[in-house]
Amino acid sequence: MVVACAGSGGEDDVAACASDSGSPRFVNTGAPAAWGEEREAMMGLELDRRATKRYRPELYDARKSKRGHQPEAEMSTTVHLAFTDAVDEMRVMFLCGDDGKRVVRYGLEEETNWTEVGTEVSTYEQKHMCDKPANHSVGWRDPGFVFDGLMKGLLPGRRRIQKKDNIWAIVSKAVILKIQFVKEISEMVKVGSDTGGWSKTYNFISRDSEANETIAFLFGDMGTYVPYNTYIRTQAESLSTVKWILRDIEALGDKPAFISHIGDISYARGYSWVWDHFFSQIEPIAANTPYHVCIGNHEYDWPSQPWKPSWATYGKDGGGECGIPYSVKFRMPGNSILPTGNGGPDTRNLYYSFDSGVVHFVYMSTETNFLQGSEQYNFLKSDLEKVNRTRTPFIVFQGHRPMYTSSDETRDAALKQQMLQHLEPLLVTYNVTLALWGHVHRYERFCPMKNFQCVNTSSSFQFPGAPAHPERSMFRGGVFGYTRLVATKEKLTLTYVGNHDGQVHDMVEIFSGQVSNNSSVAEAVDGTKLSTGVSTVRRKYPLYLEIGGSVIFALLLGFGFGFLVRRKKEAAQWTPVKNEES
Repeated sequence: MVVACAGSGGEDDVAACASDSGSPRFVNTGAPAAWGEEREAMMGLELDRRATKRYRPELYDARKSKRGHQPEAEMSTTVHLAFTDAVDEMRVMFLCGDDGKRVVRYGLEEETNWTEVGTEVSTYEQKHMCDKPANHSVGWRDPGFVFDGLMKGLLPGRRRIQKKDNIWAIVSKAVILKIQFVKEISEMVKVGSDTGGWSKTYNFISRDSEANETIAFLFGDMGTYVPYNTYIRTQAESLSTVKWILRDIEALGDKPAFISHIGDISYARGYSWVWDHFFSQIEPIAANTPYHVCIGNHEYDWPSQPWKPSWATYGKDGGGECGIPYSVKFRMPGNSILPTGNGGPDTRNLYYSFDSGVVHFVYMSTETNFLQGSEQYNFLKSDLEKVNRTRTPFIVFQGHRPMYTSSDETRDAALKQQMLQHLEPLLVTYNVTLALWGHVHRYERFCPMKNFQCVNTSSSFQFPGAPAHPERSMFRGGVFGYTRLVATKEKLTLTYVGNHDGQVHDMVEIFSGQVSNNSSVAEAVDGTKLSTGVSTVRRKYPLYLEIGGSVIFALLLGFGFGFLVRRKKEAAQWTPVKNEES
């Protein structure tokens, strides 16, 4: 097991695993243009005007919502996608101010052939909240209605329908050339209704069960920025995280990817309007790329939560929300639920898993019972037992509170001890590749560990200097950001990107074993090696012979290619097409 990040902390902090926060100076692109001057005055930030024009999420105003009343042309907003348990499906959720009929339309470029599906609608009320400020007038605000639609029968992510367009180009009066363009078409979706208004049309790429590459963006504790003073601190740094991830997604082109937010989602903490700002802020990425979450202390914890052992430090970090906004506004794969005990909606999205390309991703809840014999423990054990390591040689395990951290986390010491006792044996037994955590507001990468000891490292493994920090801590930084994961069947690469400059500040490579020892994935799983640089490959011939041979081969190849091109050009026959003037 490699522990790569830890994230947590104080109620008023922003965190991530890679932590998500900002720099003293950053380019602000994350909200409606109308907010720009106000932000600049409040925070002294330099705005990127071009980026601000490109990124203008519309803020949903839940104050317009009236039960039983349908506002005029109330458009659907805060669209976000998620995987389901079926690889050819995609869930789309969005928010409206009334519960009138809304549908999801999706398909390829020609909208006349799109599929239309209905939606489920849900909401919650002030009486369902568990504590102040969520159930008090200072924190409560009508959340509107959450719509949930399911797109089915989607094309695998790597496949595209190619549309051919013919264009006639006039070269001269006597010659017209027929030019054929081939256009790649991806899936599209929009939501709403004719009476209530429609959202924008969003492109997305569905999951491909046969993909040999996995791409994901992972972080925790991101939070939200709002353009006015509130009773609680909000997280202006989150704007940079969204900006850089949007940059990375656009650079991928037609490669599928997804986003993983490892707990402490919006930092609303009982002030319900913060959720509106959060979904408006992430819509530019979440409406095109599946956005997955797991529960953290700031979504859930309240004094009367159902599972609260004497050794636990669960407090009031959820601000009285008791997981209800989180559970209604998101719907992840699986069916994990836990009654709140107050008559409100059940808590869901606690633990689940899915395959994405060559990686099996597992999510757990550190806020509910994970001890041996619990429903969650039984799910995790059963899930890890069934992983096909030939198809998915890597397993990435995620939860909010960290099992390991070099921070002085005495408050959570007892909880971490329970995680080590009950969960670490599972991760070791089933050879989990990577464990990602949030909660501690620092990026930190550990060596492959078992009971605080580094294990299964290669002979060339280099430990950083000690005793400035524990030997097991390979990298620790105070800059907020996020991680990028790229995996093939041979190698998983995790890079840490800083918010202050959008550049890579740490990188680790984990090999499945297929390359290093030429064995099958199943045989190599227990011998997974970790490298902090480029892997060493045993050479069959001396280096100078390999270089010389490559140069000679390149010269011969270039000569042959040039000869063929010249002959083809000399033999080409151009047949002019007569026009009306010839």
